Amino acid sequence: MAKKGFAHLHVHTEYSMLDGAARLSDLFTHTRELGMDSIATSDHGFLFGAFDFWRQAKANDVKPIIGVEAYLTPGTHRSDRSRVRWGDGSRDDVSGGGAYTHMTMWAETTEGMHNLFRASSIASLEGQLYKPRMDREVLQTYSKGLIATTGCPSGEIQTRLRLGQYQEAVAAAAEFRDIFGKGNFYCEVMDHGLSIEKNVAADLMRLAKELDLPFVATNDLHYTKHEDYNAHAALLCVQSGSTLEDPNRFKFDADNFYLRSPEEMYSIFGDIPGACENTLEIAERCNVEFNTKANYMPNFPVPEGESEESWFVKEVEAGLHYRFPNGIPDEVRKQANYEVEVITSMGFPGYFLVVADFINWAKRNNIRVGPGRGSGAGSMVAYAMRITELNPLRHELIFERFLNPDRVSMPDFDVDFDDRRRPEVIHYVTEKYGEDKVAQIVTFGTIKAKQALKDASRVMGYPYSVGERLTKAMPPDVMGKNIALANVYNKDDKRYAEAGDLRELIETDDVSGKVFKTAQGLEGLKRQWGVHAAGVIMSSEVLTEVIPVMRREADGQVITQFDYPTCEGLGLIKMDFLGLRNLTIISDAIENIKANRNFDLDLETLELSDKASYELLARGDTLGVFQLDGGPMRSLLKLMEPEEFEHISAVLALYRPGPMGANSHTNYALRKNGKQEITAIHPELEEPLSDILGTTYGLIVYQEQVMAIAQQLAGYTLGAADMLRRAMGKKKKAELDAHYERFSKGMQERGFSQEPIDVLWNILLPFSDYAFNKAHSAAYGVVSYWTAYLKANYPTEYMAALLQSVRDDKDKSAGYLAECRRMGIHVLPPDVNSSEIAFTPVGKDIRFGLGAVRNVGDKVVSAWTTERARAGKAKDFYDFLDKAPLLMCNKRVIESLIKAGGFDELGHSRRSLMTVHEDAVDSVIELKKNEEHGQFDLFGEFGGDGEEGALDRQPVPDLDEWDKRTKLAFEREMLGLYVSDHPLNGLEHVLLQHGKHSVSSLAAEGGFRGETTVCGLITSVTRRVNKKGAFYAVLMLEDLEASIEVTVFPKVYDAVAQYLAPDTIVAVKGVVEDSEDRARMRAQDVHAPQVSADGGLGPVVLTLPTMRCTPGVVGNLKQVLSGHPGSAEVHLQLRNGDRLTTFRLGNGFHVAPSSPLFADLKALLGPNAVSFGRGATHG
Repeated sequence: MAKKGFAHLHVHTEYSMLDGAARLSDLFTHTRELGMDSIATSDHGFLFGAFDFWRQAKANDVKPIIGVEAYLTPGTHRSDRSRVRWGDGSRDDVSGGGAYTHMTMWAETTEGMHNLFRASSIASLEGQLYKPRMDREVLQTYSKGLIATTGCPSGEIQTRLRLGQYQEAVAAAAEFRDIFGKGNFYCEVMDHGLSIEKNVAADLMRLAKELDLPFVATNDLHYTKHEDYNAHAALLCVQSGSTLEDPNRFKFDADNFYLRSPEEMYSIFGDIPGACENTLEIAERCNVEFNTKANYMPNFPVPEGESEESWFVKEVEAGLHYRFPNGIPDEVRKQANYEVEVITSMGFPGYFLVVADFINWAKRNNIRVGPGRGSGAGSMVAYAMRITELNPLRHELIFERFLNPDRVSMPDFDVDFDDRRRPEVIHYVTEKYGEDKVAQIVTFGTIKAKQALKDASRVMGYPYSVGERLTKAMPPDVMGKNIALANVYNKDDKRYAEAGDLRELIETDDVSGKVFKTAQGLEGLKRQWGVHAAGVIMSSEVLTEVIPVMRREADGQVITQFDYPTCEGLGLIKMDFLGLRNLTIISDAIENIKANRNFDLDLETLELSDKASYELLARGDTLGVFQLDGGPMRSLLKLMEPEEFEHISAVLALYRPGPMGANSHTNYALRKNGKQEITAIHPELEEPLSDILGTTYGLIVYQEQVMAIAQQLAGYTLGAADMLRRAMGKKKKAELDAHYERFSKGMQERGFSQEPIDVLWNILLPFSDYAFNKAHSAAYGVVSYWTAYLKANYPTEYMAALLQSVRDDKDKSAGYLAECRRMGIHVLPPDVNSSEIAFTPVGKDIRFGLGAVRNVGDKVVSAWTTERARAGKAKDFYDFLDKAPLLMCNKRVIESLIKAGGFDELGHSRRSLMTVHEDAVDSVIELKKNEEHGQFDLFGEFGGDGEEGALDRQPVPDLDEWDKRTKLAFEREMLGLYVSDHPLNGLEHVLLQHGKHSVSSLAAEGGFRGETTVCGLITSVTRRVNKKGAFYAVLMLEDLEASIEVTVFPKVYDAVAQYLAPDTIVAVKGVVEDSEDRARMRAQDVHAPQVSADGGLGPVVLTLPTMRCTPGVVGNLKQVLSGHPGSAEVHLQLRNGDRLTTFRLGNGFHVAPSSPLFADLKALLGPNAVSFGRGATHG
C-alpha cells in the first residue's frame, strides 16, 4: 500500500519571533526525513521570512508554500481602534482584549503572493492595534490568488462558536467564502488535545457541512521536533520575562506543536473526510516564484530632452571643471572618461545622479557630509560629482575596487551625515521619489551564544552568576565572534580546542550542563526585529508591488519586512545614510568658531598639511580625535610621529587585529623613523615593488597594493586583480589554484623566476585576511585629520563641541573635562546669564550648557534664553525670577540650577539660595500664570506705596557656602560630574601612590586586565542581598578621568563595609575583567586612606631611628617641609628598639603632599622612612 502524503500548512518558523522556534534548516531537513515534499510558512502577521523560506526550501528540494497567519479586525474598519466584545469579555472572547481575530491564508499564485504582500503591508500601515490587522475591505481587494481558512481557535469562526453564537459564525464563514471564492475557503481543524478545540469541534463540523466547506487538517507547528518542546518553553519565557517555575507564565498547554509525521496526522484526522488529503491538494495548487533578476534602480528626474545617461555625462563634465578650475589634467580626464564608459555600460548613471543629488542637497542646506566612506572614494567620477572629497589619483585609490567591470554588482555608496540632521536627508529623498517608493530596512536580531547562556540561566531560575560563569568559560571573542554552542562538542570546528574549559564546566557541574542544553535550543533563534542603522531602500516601483512593508508605531517610519540581502536579491537598491557623531561635533565646532572668533572655517578646502595638527598627533594628544583616541592608538602615534596624511591613512589600516598580530603597525612606525631596516620581500622583487610599497616602507598595508602587484607584476587587469583579491579572502581552493596558475604564469612571462613568485604569493595569501581598503582608511582619515586640526588650532571651540556631544554620557564627559584641564581650558559652571543650551566657548574658556543640568531640559532652557534675549540678563536672583518664563519657575528646576552653580555669578552662595528658593518661586508663580492667560496686576504696576513692586519677598540671607564636599556632591548630583572643582584635585600623586593603575587605564577599551590595585573616589554605592541572605555591594569608583564598576562580593563585603560610602577615597585591590561591553572589577580588598575634615588626605608619616634624629637632619627636614606648605599633617615616629614615639608637628610644618615632596624626603631620610595616608601608631 502506498504511503500516504501530507503537507503541513500551519507553520510558525523562527520568523515568528520569540514564539516560533522552528529553524528553517532543521525544518526542511526533518520534512524530508518524514517523507514529505512540501510545507508552508504561516508566521504571525508579517511575511519576514517569506523569501528566505522559499529560497531554503528550494535548496532542500522541498516545495515552499508562502502564507501568513493574519490578524483580522473583529468586523470593524481597520482604522477603528475601538475594542469589540462579542460576549462577556472573558478569555473566550475576541483576542487581544477585543482587538483582533486570526485567519490562516496562503498564496496560490505569484499574483496571490503579491496580494498577500499588499494586504500585509496595509494591515501594518493602516490597521495596527497591538498587531497589524486586515479588515473585510482589504480581504475583498486582495483576495485574488489566495486560499484561506476558518483559522485556529482565535479565528473569528471558532470565537463565535465558543461564545455560543452559531448563526453569527455561519454568517461570517459564508462571507469569507464569498470573498475568497468557493473552493478557496477551507474549514481548518486542529487537535492538540485542548479543551478550547474540543468544545467547538461538533459545531465546526456542522458549520462546514452546512456551508459545504472542505476540511483541511493542520498542526499548529511552533518547533520542529517533539524534544524541542523545552527550548520553546524557554523561548516563551524569554519573550514574557518570566521563569519556567512561574505557574502564571505564558505557556502552551501541550507538547505536540511540532512537525508531526503523515502517519500521526492521519491517525488523528483520518475520520474527517478529505482533511489530510486536502493538504496535498492545496500544496499542489500553490505555485509561487520570486523574480531574482529584476532591477528597480530609482529613476532620477532629468531635464526635458535629456536621458539619465546624457545628463550624467554633463554632470561629470561640470564637476571636473568645479574640481579643477585651472584646467583638467590629462590623467584625470583619461580616468574620468574610462569610469563614465564603465558606469554607463553597466547601467548605473541614474544611481550616481541620485546619490550626488541628495549629497549636494545636504551640502546646500548646511548639513555636513562625510568626505567619503568605503571603496567609493576610489572613483574620479564620484569626486567630480562631489559625492566624495578625495582625489583618488593623488591618493592612489583604485576605481575597480569599487566598481569592477569584470564582475557585475551594484555600486554601493555609504554616506555619512551630521547625526542630528540625517533624518532631513531621508525626508528629502522620501519627498522627491515618493513615500511609497522609499523605506528603511528591517534587521533581525538573533540570540547569540553568550546571550543564550544568560537567557537560559535566567528562565531556569538560576542566579545571574550561573550564566556569567558559563560565558566566562567560553573562549575569547575573535573579531567580535565566538564559538557557536552547537560546535562546542564538534571536533571539526577550528575553535574546538579553545572550548575545553567550557566543556569541563558543563561536564562537572550539573546546573551548568542543564543551562547549556537549554541554551543550545535558544541559540540562533530570532529575538526581535530592528531597523538597519543606515540603509534606505529607494525603488523605481511602488514598494508594495515588490515586497511587503510595515510601519513602526513609535515614529510612523515605513520599514521593509524583508532584510537587505533579500531586498537586494529582488532587485531593490539600498542607499546607506549613516549618522556620524563626529560630523555633528565638527559642525558644532565650526559654529563655535564663528560665534567665538567671528570666522568662517571651510574644512573642505583645507590642505592636509597643517604642522600643528601633525605635532598634536605625534604627541599622542588625541583624546577626542576621530578613530585615534584610544590609549594603545595614542602610544602607536607617539612611536610613529605622523608627518603627512599618508601616515594617518596607514595607521588606521594597521591598527586592527590582523596587522597587529603580524606586528605590522610597530614595524611601519619603526621603519618610518629609520629605526628598522627596510628589507625587500625578495631581492628580485625589490625594484619592481618599490613604486607600489615605497610609501609604506616595504610593507603591504592595503588591498589596493595587492591589486597593483597583480596588475604590474603578473599582467592582471585591475578588474581581474579585484577578483584575485576576493578569491584570496574567500580561500576556496579551486578558485585559488586557478588564480595561482594565472599569477605564476603572468610573472614568469615578465621574467621572474619561480622562487620570488612563490614567496610573493605566500605573503599575499594570508595578508588578504586582514588587508584594508585604502579608499576607506584614506576617506575616514580625512575626518580624523579634520578633528585633529580643530583640536590643535581651535581647542576651546572643539572641546566645547566634544563635551556637548557626550553630555548624556557622564563617563566620557568626565574624561573630556579632565582633558580640558590638562590643556589649560577652564570649564566654567553653568550660569543663567551666560550659558546657552549647549556647551559654548567664551574666549579661552568653556561655559557649561544649561541643557545638561538635571531636571531642567532643553525646552525650559530655550524658553529662558529667548526671554533673556528680550528682557536682558538677570541682575540678582529675584530679578531672574521676574524675567523667567512660567515654564522655568518650578521649584525643582530652580533647586537644580542652584545646586549646579547656575546663580553663582549673581553674588549669592548656593547655600543661601537654598533657604529661600521655594518661597521665592511661590511669590511669583500666580503672577506668572495670570500673565500667561493675559491677566495683569494693574495696581502692581504702580508699586503700591511707592515701593518698587508689590511682592513681599524674603531677602536672600548672607550665609557661608557649603563645605567643599557638600558643594561638590550637589554639583555632581545635578551635572553628573564635578565641574567647579574635583575632590581629587591636587591629590593625583595619592592616586598614583595607592594604585598600580589609574581608573582610566582600566576603563579604556584595550586597557589593563588582571589583578591590580586602583585608587579613586566612590561616587555611588548599591547594596544588595543574594539568595543566601548575604550582603554584597556594587560601587562606582572614579578618578579625574574615568569611572569603573566594582563588585564587592559577600566574602569581602563584611570586612570592608565600613569604607563603602559615597565621596570616600579608597584603594581597591581586585581583578579587572571584561564583562559584556565594558571593564568591571571584582574587589579582593578595600581600604581608605585617612581623610582630614577639609577633605585633604591623612598625615605624612616619617619613621626614623632615634639615633638619626640629629640637629643636622632636623634642620634639613625643616627646610624640606617648609618648601612644600599645605594642609596635611606631618607625624614623626622615632623608633628606639621596639618602642615607637610619635610627635605631631606643628601647623607651621603642614605640607601639600606631592611627588616632589616625597622624592625630597626619601632622599633625606631613606626610601622606607616615608609613608602616607595611614595614621601613625601613637606610642
